[in-house]
Amino acid sequence: MDNYNIKDFNERAELLKVLAHPVRLCIVKGLIEKGECNVTHMQNCLDMPQSTISQHLQKLRTAGIIKGERNGLEINYSICNDVTIKLIQSLFEE
Repeated sequence: MDNYNIKDFNERAELLKVLAHPVRLCIVKGLIEKGECNVTHMQNCLDMPQSTISQHLQKLRTAGIIKGERNGLEINYSICNDVTIKLIQSLFEE
């Protein structure tokens, strides 16, 4: 067996845990397709309360999957993790 770095496996497992929720998966897929988006747009697309979406965004941000850039009063979110992009694209290949 090759020498594996357990840290790499822990990081990937944490990434999968964060993504293993339908709402977060939908948010990430939408951000990959759209490039960037604010909470209001996500709220309209997902038909969920802003507080719920904000909680999911916080988990994604803490995991290093997304980043937010302030633009006046709103924050535009985008994906900042290449591994996540590859993973989501392979999950939704047709």
